Amino acid sequence: MDEKLSLTGQFLIAMPGMGDQRFEKSVIFVCAHSEDGAMGFIINQSMVSPNIVEFFAKLEIITDEEQGTIDEKLAGRSLNMGGPVEPGRGFVLHTPDYESDTSLKIGDDICLTATLEILRAIATGRGPERVLLALGYSGWGAGQLENEIISNGWLNCDADHDILFDQNHETKYQRALAILGVDPLLLSSEAGHA
Repeated sequence: MDEKLSLTGQFLIAMPGMGDQRFEKSVIFVCAHSEDGAMGFIINQSMVSPNIVEFFAKLEIITDEEQGTIDEKLAGRSLNMGGPVEPGRGFVLHTPDYESDTSLKIGDDICLTATLEILRAIATGRGPERVLLALGYSGWGAGQLENEIISNGWLNCDADHDILFDQNHETKYQRALAILGVDPLLLSSEAGHA
């Protein structure tokens, strides 16, 4: 696939009536896109349970006793539902101020790491400045995402780091559409053809 046509590092914004309730009003950060398929993370759907502190305790990154004394910055973070694929697997999108041999660079300013070491670093205040923690991911097979875009399932635009890492999930959909100058009230579920 031509790199110019790759959606890596961009947002996908769900269109109304896309037909899959799991992605209704979702914004997805695309981490990889090639002729073999694509993968990314929903960035605007928080999980109700577990919360981030419970998740860290379950993985024994923090002890039960530490739960009450955990850093407020960490306690205020949400754990995202990254997508329906491998929902028990954790991932961290983050700024490149933390990097390990297992980090995957997505462009110059975003990394993806899926290790317990980064979670320990975050829990102890040695992690990256900006993070998005997710369970599961969104994935597409060869040609599947392209077909969904052609069928009016998704819009795409350049990613915005403030939207990506912000904890205000309620406004991410509208703010992502605003990058394109689109009013969500004017979106239609019907594709137009000339």
